[in-house]
Amino acid sequence: MSVRVRFAPSPTGYLHVGGARTALFNWLFARRQEGTFILRIEDTDVERSREEMTEAILEGMRWLGLSWDEGPFYQSQRRDRHKETGRKLAASGHAYACFCPPAELKERREEAERKGVAWKYERVCLALPAEEVERRIASGAPHALRFRVPEGTTTWEDRVHGSTAFANETLEDFVLLRSDGTPTYHLSVVSDDVGMRISDVIRGDDHLSNTPKQILLYQALGMPTPTFAHLPLILGPDKKRLSKRHGAVAVTEYREAGYLPEALFNFLALLGWSPGDGREFLPREELVRLFSFDGVGKKGAVFDEQKLQWLNSQYIQAMPVAVIRESIRSELQAKGLWDPSLEGDRGAWFEQVVEILKARSRKLSDLARDCAIFLGERIEFSSEAVAKHLQDSATIQRMKELRTALAEVEPFDEASTEQSLRKVAERLGIAAAKLIHPLRVALTGQAISPGVFAVLVLVGRERALQRIDRLVQYLEARPPQPS
Repeated sequence: MSVRVRFAPSPTGYLHVGGARTALFNWLFARRQEGTFILRIEDTDVERSREEMTEAILEGMRWLGLSWDEGPFYQSQRRDRHKETGRKLAASGHAYACFCPPAELKERREEAERKGVAWKYERVCLALPAEEVERRIASGAPHALRFRVPEGTTTWEDRVHGSTAFANETLEDFVLLRSDGTPTYHLSVVSDDVGMRISDVIRGDDHLSNTPKQILLYQALGMPTPTFAHLPLILGPDKKRLSKRHGAVAVTEYREAGYLPEALFNFLALLGWSPGDGREFLPREELVRLFSFDGVGKKGAVFDEQKLQWLNSQYIQAMPVAVIRESIRSELQAKGLWDPSLEGDRGAWFEQVVEILKARSRKLSDLARDCAIFLGERIEFSSEAVAKHLQDSATIQRMKELRTALAEVEPFDEASTEQSLRKVAERLGIAAAKLIHPLRVALTGQAISPGVFAVLVLVGRERALQRIDRLVQYLEARPPQPS
């Protein structure tokens, strides 16, 4: 049987990290096995399903590059097939009519909970004589259809957890069709998986308890049971289930924050799986080549955003400068920093700017922000930089001396400007750092930046001198600092 897998999100919310990781593992397995990756939208929850959520899920998958081979199929459009599957189970004696009013069942369940005991349906209606069942149905009595759980144990060989077993006595006779005729989750899923010839079901550990019920349905229908793989849950740094405070936000929010799809793809692949050789920077083609369930762990995988940022920085550094320029263009436009000359006569200069910034950028948004150093007219001094490097009262005179030297240095390149600064430091009898750090603050407003001489040259002599003048004015206007 050829490999056929499916990702089946519910459009009651956006595509979050957990769902994206499940989709990605299905995609990797399908590509590794040269199989088929199917997208199925499980939109049977009419009250909570939203069309805009479906579009958001599709958008997130497209951005990550998780292309599907078949679909998207909509579960709500297959309801007649689900009902027919339920009728087959009833006809074969694997399901029976339940006339118990839902309100009554709810009351019995709540009463058991108050007593602190487990409750499951007592099979009241299973004991009804066949003629009584026929009479009630003929009279139009509302009824659900329940699956008759057989005795014994349901076992399967999970690709992640190995041999797994559930005692059937722990399962109640679960509902297949509600009294209004609508199919339930288990019936719809198995009916669709059978119809779509799904060979492998790859999903999160939170579905583990659903598996014995679904296996029993396959067996009752006389259909081959797919192979199951239950992935470890994703945890926050506090080892609790991932939530919004940890980063469980829509995948597209990572795009807006400046992450690259390749980096998030790489990061998600390593959440619960390892190639076994310690490597972390793995392009998509390599992930496909290496993926195997042998590398999937059983314990929860911790979502580490610092690691994601590091991976993103690696991908940024590997990006061609021209591609980065196009990627940040809209953000620069929004900030009022874009100019057509940046891809015209100033194109080569701007590519140099991007080149020195990308080495220290964790996100594209960092890079776009730092472009203001070179494209903006006014630099604001950060409080951290001021506190760290502008407390010495002698800085004013030192910067004036440096300004004079830089105004005359020729050529205005990195080697010449550095030599000039060091000569000023030597003449003043101070360490070069006493000039380098205030110069960095004057040019960038920050305590940390790319190499200060590279920044100096790219800012250009005229603007650099203006920024030094402004720093001096700022220091002169500042109240005297305590010694």
